[in-house]
Amino acid sequence: MSTIIYLIRHGETEWNKLGKFQGTKDIALSENGLVQAEYLSKRLYGYFDYVYTSPLKRAFKTAEILAENSNLTPIICESIKEINFGEWEGLTVTEIKNLYSNEFDLWRTDKGDAPICGGEGSLLNASIRGANAVLQIAHAHRGKKIALVAHGGIIKAALIGIFDLPMTMYHKLHIGNTSITKLIFNDEFSPIIDFINDTSHL
Repeated sequence: MSTIIYLIRHGETEWNKLGKFQGTKDIALSENGLVQAEYLSKRLYGYFDYVYTSPLKRAFKTAEILAENSNLTPIICESIKEINFGEWEGLTVTEIKNLYSNEFDLWRTDKGDAPICGGEGSLLNASIRGANAVLQIAHAHRGKKIALVAHGGIIKAALIGIFDLPMTMYHKLHIGNTSITKLIFNDEFSPIIDFINDTSHL
């Protein structure tokens, strides 16, 4: 029997609107983010057996709204917290390019490690953490459907880790607010991506 993981990004925040790197900063959902989470809940109603969430409030609130009609309680998982971007958190892409131009270029072009200024250390570290978290949750609930509410960065990093992709793929994937990415694990526990970045509920 297949095991299904829905990788879900949290709803919009004010920092999302401003284009700031949030990372581990605990930013709340915006009013629009709350509305997005309601649409998400209607879309996935009855489609999952468990809900896991990052502890950061933008993800946790999204998970609460997602689960409120299902009699399920979101399970906090520290390992799916957003990537710690260190010195880049709170800055926009333009500001990072201006202040950390060499480091930013290396982060975008290095295929094997993709170092980050402080924090997580590298995309490689994040990809190992994210992939391990997703695989452990899937193994724990074989044959079930699991909603996993997290963040755009760690979702992309987890996909890179699970499918052994180069780190540069991080910059070629888009994961929108409350988007759903569906992974299916077959009986041999071999994963496939059924779809990615689905926001048709918005």
